[in-house]
Amino acid sequence: MTTETGALDLAAERLDTAQHTVAAVGQLPGGLTPADAYAIQDAVIARRLARGERPAGLKLGFTSKAKMAQMGVSEVIVGRLTDAMRVPDGGEVALARFIHPRVEPEIAYRIARDVTPDDDELPVDAVAPALEIIDSRYRDFRFSLPDVIADNASSAGFVIGAWQPPGADLGGREVRLTVDGADVETGSTDAILGHPDRALPELLRIARRQGMPLRAGHVVLAGAATAAAPFPAARVEVHVAGLGTASVLGTAPDAATG
Repeated sequence: MTTETGALDLAAERLDTAQHTVAAVGQLPGGLTPADAYAIQDAVIARRLARGERPAGLKLGFTSKAKMAQMGVSEVIVGRLTDAMRVPDGGEVALARFIHPRVEPEIAYRIARDVTPDDDELPVDAVAPALEIIDSRYRDFRFSLPDVIADNASSAGFVIGAWQPPGADLGGREVRLTVDGADVETGSTDAILGHPDRALPELLRIARRQGMPLRAGHVVLAGAATAAAPFPAARVEVHVAGLGTASVLGTAPDAATG
């Protein structure tokens, strides 16, 4: 049995307020099902779209063993991306926008055309190295599986490197995450479900089950290739062997210009 709609709306309002006031909240009440949690996520995103944000894609969460171990969960989940979350490659982002930001290296795919019910796989026309900024809205970055689903899979921002045509095998690529040029995390694209391409059918399955549209030009973040690292006031860069780089500069609150 799922939770009453009114309670789900209150949970969504609480998470939405936490995000735009940059103030952490406690975990949601116990007993929520994954279906409840996705309903809360729907309501949170609906509030943001009503304020003028536009859909930009979807992200998969908990696709790497490192991430599962770090956060103590084991189920692949999906969150939404909006245009307000995108940071230009090489650009700056004020850390004051986030409660306790972290960053992780990813592989991004670009959807070639609107996905229809007849498609048995995602049509992709480009791939790129990417960074995802994550920021749980819960105190101490502690949450249950329904909590994190409701909180849009902790998604807070993303950076996409230069798009390249698909076709090359993305398996077994070395991945490095650096902060001001120093390695902080290293891994392989194989950490993403054994091969990042395997994220695509997982996403299609979950998106259809949850009624999440997949449109031409939308970004798909396949999941983290390493554990997340703290996002400091410094330049963070992902290096994916044979694919390229993407970077973002975090600015401290006293250096932020808005």
